[in-house]
Amino acid sequence: MANILITGKTQLLGVIGHPVEHSLSPVMHNAAIAQLGLDYIYLPFPIEPENLEIAIAGFAAIDVVGFSVTIPHKQAILPLLSEITPIAQAIGAVNTVSRKNHQWVGTNTDIEGFITPLQTTYHQDWSQQVAVILGNGGAARAVVAGCHQLGFAKIHVVGRNMQKLQEFRNSWGNSPPAKNLQVHTWDALIKLIPQANLLVNTTPIGMHPKVNESPLSAEEIKKLPPGAIAYDLIYIPKPTQFLQQAQQQGAIAIDGLEMLVQQGLAALKIWLQQETLPVDVMRQALRNHLGLG
Repeated sequence: MANILITGKTQLLGVIGHPVEHSLSPVMHNAAIAQLGLDYIYLPFPIEPENLEIAIAGFAAIDVVGFSVTIPHKQAILPLLSEITPIAQAIGAVNTVSRKNHQWVGTNTDIEGFITPLQTTYHQDWSQQVAVILGNGGAARAVVAGCHQLGFAKIHVVGRNMQKLQEFRNSWGNSPPAKNLQVHTWDALIKLIPQANLLVNTTPIGMHPKVNESPLSAEEIKKLPPGAIAYDLIYIPKPTQFLQQAQQQGAIAIDGLEMLVQQGLAALKIWLQQETLPVDVMRQALRNHLGLG
C-alpha cells in the first residue's frame, strides 16, 4: 500500500464502537483509498456508550465526512441522527452514517452486504425458496430484510427463547418482511432443515477461538438438501465447522468475509459519491491481514 500523507486537507472517515481495535474496516477502507489516490483517511474511534452524543457532536464540529457504526452503538445512535433511511428503520439499526446538508443521515448497508454474494453467484428465482435463519439478534434482522428483498417465499427464524422470538416477530409489525416470517424454537430445526434452500448462521457459535463448535448437530446438518446454500456470517475461521459440515452434505458455502467486503463497499460508495471502487483491493487487503493469502 502506498504511504498515505496526512495534511490539513485530509478528509476524515472512521468507525465507532466499543471496543473497536479489532475492527477490520480500516484495513479494507484505507486500501481502497490508497488505490484511488484520494486524500482521505479511515480511523477507528473507540467511543464509550455514555460519550456517544458528545462524540457525534464533535464529529460534526470537525467536519467528519462519514463513519461506520458497530457494537454497541447501532441502535443507540438512532435518536442522534436527523434522517434514517427506510431500510435502517425496518432493521432498527444503523451501521453507516454520512453528512448531508450539515446533518447526519443513517442507513444500513448490512442488507446489501448480505445479499450481494447471493445475487452475484446465483442467478435464480428466489420466490419459490425457503430460508432458515439461525439466531434472532441484530444480525438476523438484516438477514430477514435481505431475504425479503430477494423475494423468498418463506423465512423461518430459529432461536432458543420463545419470548425473545415473539418479540423479534412482533418488532416487524405489519412491515413487508413480516408477511412471510415465522419464528420457531431450536427443536423445530429437524423439520425445517430439509426444506431449506438457504441456511444462514447469524449466531457467534463457531467463531474463533471456539473453532470446533457448530450451531447444528451432525444429525441436524445431515438433513440439509444437496445444492442448498449454507451461509455463515462468521469469517474467522475460514471455513467454520458449520460450513465444513454443510459442504460434506453437498451444500454451497458462503462465509462472512464477502458480506464484510460488500457492506463496506456500499458504505464507501455513499461517502465518496463514487460507483466504481476497487472491491478486489478491499477483499485482498482483508485476506492478507487475516493471513489467508
